[in-house]
Order: sequence, then C-alpha cells, then structure tokens
Amino acid sequence: MTYDLSALYGRIAKRKAERQPGSYTTYLFDKGADTIMKKTGAIATEVVIAGKGGDKPETIYKIADLAFHILALMAELGITPEDVAAELESRRLEDRE
Repeated sequence: MTYDLSALYGRIAKRKAERQPGSYTTYLFDKGADTIMKKTGAIATEVVIAGKGGDKPETIYKIADLAFHILALMAELGITPEDVAAELESRRLEDRE
C-alpha cells in the first residue's frame, strides 16, 4: 500500500487557505512558523527516542506525526513537494558522477 503525501500536502495547504475553527492544522497555521518548527523539532526527537528504544509501532506513529508536521511547515513556508523532489533528484544526479 502506498500513501500519497502530495495529496496530504494539498489538504494541509487547503486548510491553511480555508481555516476551520477547532482544527489542529488551523491552530498550527494561526500560531505560525515558529510554533510549527518547535513542534516538528520535538517530534523529531520523539522519533529518535522511539527508534533507539526499538519500539517499531511507536516509531512508525512518530514518523507519521513528523511527516504531517513537516508538510505543515512546508505549506507555511511556501515549499512544495515538487521543490523537495527536485532537490532530491539533484542529489541523485550528483551521486552518479
């Protein structure tokens, strides 16, 4: 099974444009980039702790949480999945040389 992170990004970006009261995503955008970055950093630490502890289900849960918050940060900063894909592709080409 695959999950379309670009579609999730689209939903997050739409929520940024059309904020719904009571939504966690709306809360993040209302608070701004600093709050989103702080939350992303905290969750990244939780990923490391769960992974270090060998707790696979918890690590998966935390990675999913991190992915969501990274996508929210991208939307807040105007970075698209295509921007990231292009950067990754440029690195792949550099590896071939």
